[in-house]
Amino acid sequence: MSFYSPAETAEKSGFSIDTLRYYEKIGLLSGIARNTSGRRVFSDDDLAWLEMLQCLRGTGMPIAEMLRYSELARGEGDTVQERLDLLLEHDRRVEERIAKLREQQEQIQWKIRLYRGALCDGLPA
Repeated sequence: MSFYSPAETAEKSGFSIDTLRYYEKIGLLSGIARNTSGRRVFSDDDLAWLEMLQCLRGTGMPIAEMLRYSELARGEGDTVQERLDLLLEHDRRVEERIAKLREQQEQIQWKIRLYRGALCDGLPA
């Protein structure tokens, strides 16, 4: 297993060092190892977890839900159904956002066609 400094982890994960510290402080990252001088070092498993957090954050999952998901993933016992339910609900919201974006994109594309037509015809739009 490889270990990475906070700077290397920030580069590999796309999170800033400040975000890594914050995520550790609030509990999204737990069990981060320390080297002999007491500095944090991140493992390949930590990077994989950060990739999941990046996905959740990038798709608009609120921090509170990310925390709940993290707690469930680290929790004792069978939490698969709860994790599944949480991700299904998030996926539903993502689908709604995508649909809304598609509607908005259609409006933008309509306006683009209008402007292109005006340019071709030499008319004001």
